[in-house]
Amino acid sequence: MQVKSTVKMNLPRIKQLSQAAVKALEMTAEALHTEVLQSEIMPFDTGNLQDESTFVDYSDSYKGKAQLVTSTPYARKLYFHPEYNFQKDENAFASGQWYEPWLPGGISEDFTPKAFKKFYKKAGGV
Repeated sequence: MQVKSTVKMNLPRIKQLSQAAVKALEMTAEALHTEVLQSEIMPFDTGNLQDESTFVDYSDSYKGKAQLVTSTPYARKLYFHPEYNFQKDENAFASGQWYEPWLPGGISEDFTPKAFKKFYKKAGGV
């Protein structure tokens, strides 16, 4: 028994889907950034931590990686010490480990997969 097959690659469509995935990744990262800020979970004193120092890094999005960055020197200290008594005047739910709800096991862990799916369709993906 012999089997013969021919595969034709639709390279323009593959490129279009890849570009849609990159665009959806960037849009998802920006949506997560907005979600974190609107949840009022980041510590807030002067606003520098969340308003000026937290941003989305898209530099490796074509490799499938986008990340939220908080660039202040004290961000690490605040993040890993949830036992601190954070003031709640500006952000009612201020605490350490402010990204935990969106990580696996968190209450909003399905936010990013759902957002990516929505943005991928919008960007021209399947």
